[in-house]
Amino acid sequence: MRASTFKVIATAVFAVVTAIPTASAADLAARPYTKAPPALVEVYNWTGFYIGGNVGYSWGRSRDTSTLTNTAGTVLFTSIDRSDLNGVVGGGQIGHNWQVQNWVWGLEADIQGTDEHGSRAFTCPTAICTPSAIILVAPGPAVPVSLNQKLEWFGTVRGRAGVLVTPKVLLYATGGLAYGEVKSTETVGVLTGFSNSDIRVGYTVGAGVEGVIGGNWTAKLEYLYVDLGKVSSSFLTTAPAFGGGVLTSNFSSRITDNVLRAGINYRFGGPVVAKY
Repeated sequence: MRASTFKVIATAVFAVVTAIPTASAADLAARPYTKAPPALVEVYNWTGFYIGGNVGYSWGRSRDTSTLTNTAGTVLFTSIDRSDLNGVVGGGQIGHNWQVQNWVWGLEADIQGTDEHGSRAFTCPTAICTPSAIILVAPGPAVPVSLNQKLEWFGTVRGRAGVLVTPKVLLYATGGLAYGEVKSTETVGVLTGFSNSDIRVGYTVGAGVEGVIGGNWTAKLEYLYVDLGKVSSSFLTTAPAFGGGVLTSNFSSRITDNVLRAGINYRFGGPVVAKY
């Protein structure tokens, strides 16, 4: 009787112990699926003030009309020609950008020193501008004229509008006000000459590309067309003029410029914005 009871109890205990792991596994909830976090993406923020410098080269032009007249205002000779005003340019810029999604708007001002200069020369032929030394016998001598011009400096105040082709590369167009100083030096004959400086105001248009090179630093390549309008002046010489009085030299030159320059900017503000 006792052996039979012991056998029943042992069989029941074994059954319970064997069933515990199976029940425990069935009672456990399934592990929830967790999606991997998206990759971290760095997005550069173009908004903010910036300051920088630039250097480049300029292909300038002076399209000039010069005349020689007598005291009565009679035009004795006219010369129309152009000269190149080429040279190195360099300076600094300051501006502010506003980024709206993939668009960047901005304002920029710059000031440039230049080595742009050029010259042209012409001659009023014999017997045209000056009276003869011996009346009715010898013709009046030829009169050589040389005009030297230099763009001392120029500056611009421009708007910028661009689109981000990537988060760190900006293509933009630009345009606005241009101003600068043109120095003109003219010599008539061999002994008489004068010098004149004129500050002119005009316009500029252009385009460029700018990209992030690290942190808050960007580099750019930019082209500008600059038109400073016309500079003009008159010079009363001491040479006698054909038709009476003395010879007067007059010039009117339209100054334009093609500028290609590379620059670097530092933007003030926070670092690159991290987005998921």
